[in-house]
Amino acid sequence: MYIITMSLPEIFALSCSEIVGDFGFKSFANGGGVVPFVIGLSGYIGVVVMLIVSLQNSTVLMVNGAWDGMSAAIESIAAYLFLGERLQHPFQYLGLFLIIVGLFFLKIPNSKNKLFVWPSLFATKISPLSNSKIS
Repeated sequence: MYIITMSLPEIFALSCSEIVGDFGFKSFANGGGVVPFVIGLSGYIGVVVMLIVSLQNSTVLMVNGAWDGMSAAIESIAAYLFLGERLQHPFQYLGLFLIIVGLFFLKIPNSKNKLFVWPSLFATKISPLSNSKIS
């Protein structure tokens, strides 16, 4: 038995934040400007926040797998619809489809079974990566 405490809405919000960041930075990279840069930066600030929320009481393996899959699916659809971007070979579309199928095998729940609590910057818990205190 395994416990998953992240949820589909969290991973969806994480992926949407990444889309905002990517689209903003794409616009900035191709034309410059303060507004596209701020949009891109705000998208990635959202990514950091949603990544922290998703990782709390979950595993990097599950969160990263779900995020990569959902982001690939949602961002590809958005790029196709809003930016007019296309892949060059039909097998590339098959690859995206297989990524989406892979998300179903992760069995991500629709809701989180634990309330999120923002972690302290000056934590005194033992780090799971070492036996020393974090300070």
